[in-house]
Amino acid sequence: MKKQADKRRSVREFLIGECVYLKLQPYRQQSVTSRRNQKLAPKWFGPFLILDKVGKVAHRLQLPVGSRVHPTFYVSELKKHIRSVPVQSELPVLGPDVTITKEPGKILDRRMVKRGNRVVIEVLVEWTNSFPEDATWELFQKLK
Repeated sequence: MKKQADKRRSVREFLIGECVYLKLQPYRQQSVTSRRNQKLAPKWFGPFLILDKVGKVAHRLQLPVGSRVHPTFYVSELKKHIRSVPVQSELPVLGPDVTITKEPGKILDRRMVKRGNRVVIEVLVEWTNSFPEDATWELFQKLK
């Protein structure tokens, strides 16, 4: 059984001062990020600087000032910094109640949609603290 388990295992060692990506699972950690489709959210954040080694398999990272995540991570949650990996550059900003502050950034488009017997105006809103592809259609009256 050990031989089979070791086939998929990889040895990861990082030095103090190296940059690494941090793996976060947004569908499990609602306090870190909140998105419409959690399964399609990015997993890798960073790059972050390694400040200290805590034992053989844990590392303390230099996270942004506003992050509410403990800075020590197991080695399997880290990945060496490679420039070609697409990642989110910064952690989302959290409010005092540990939720993401979601405010409209700008309106990208406008459309008229039939709802029941009425015609309503919807606008495509790009939100602050999110990706441009996370823009959503919202009722114009609701946003006012």
